[in-house]
Amino acid sequence: MKTQHKLIFGNSMSMIEILDESIHLIITSPPYFNAPFDYKGLFENYDQYLGMIRRMAKEAFRVLQEGRIFALNIDDMLVNGEKYPITADAIKIFQNVGFRYRDKIVWKKPDGYLRISKRSGVLLQNPYPMYFYPDNLLESIVIFQKGKFNYRSIPKEVREKSKIDKKEFQNNNWHKTIWEITNVLPGSKLEKGVAAFPDELPYRLIKLFSYVGETVLDPFLGSGTTMKVANQLNRNSIGIEIIRDLETIIRQKVNSNNLEIVERDKGKYRFVTLDYIEKRKNVVN
Repeated sequence: MKTQHKLIFGNSMSMIEILDESIHLIITSPPYFNAPFDYKGLFENYDQYLGMIRRMAKEAFRVLQEGRIFALNIDDMLVNGEKYPITADAIKIFQNVGFRYRDKIVWKKPDGYLRISKRSGVLLQNPYPMYFYPDNLLESIVIFQKGKFNYRSIPKEVREKSKIDKKEFQNNNWHKTIWEITNVLPGSKLEKGVAAFPDELPYRLIKLFSYVGETVLDPFLGSGTTMKVANQLNRNSIGIEIIRDLETIIRQKVNSNNLEIVERDKGKYRFVTLDYIEKRKNVVN
């Protein structure tokens, strides 16, 4: 099946290229707030970070069709000893712009995820009370819905083409609120320097919340994982990404002759701060 894919280089606080209610599913993972290993000092403060989420959520609500799903991969963040309740704050933001909080799935990464295991090592060096910091192997996939879905709006032929494999659903425990999925490991060639989620995450979400031939949007496309999987599952896709240098990687992952590139005026569209692009380039390189 021939599908269409559009890559927009700009910031997702504005989605001017996308028509109202033209998107059937949104899947994304925004930047972590000032994560010490990826985004240190990227945002001036936490309010600025939440402001970015809020503006993106408003645009997402506009472009998403009635009854459809926004799946947000996000998690709380420990920065300089302070834990920020990002998941809870994001849920409130999405509710305030009109979304309904439908569900939360916990994504569990494998035990021994070395990138973050240093936290528990504090107690090993200081085996006394008050030195305990647990390793975080979990992230949240928060499911929001815009209004109510009309199940009768989907033609029978499309429903059958999009049918979910019941064995895959049961054998891989899609029915649980905990999904055990191996993360993209450090050193992965195409995801080097990018905090990408694994293919399996959008694969499940696209299967569960969209039909063949529909359009999936990722407002923080990164290396292009959502677009890649959408193409494989016979869905159209749109991705928005701020880093122009990621085009080559995205093209490799999507591997589609039907990839349209749109680049906005760099001077007009800034993400958060004037030096954002330079900081993100340093992360990627």
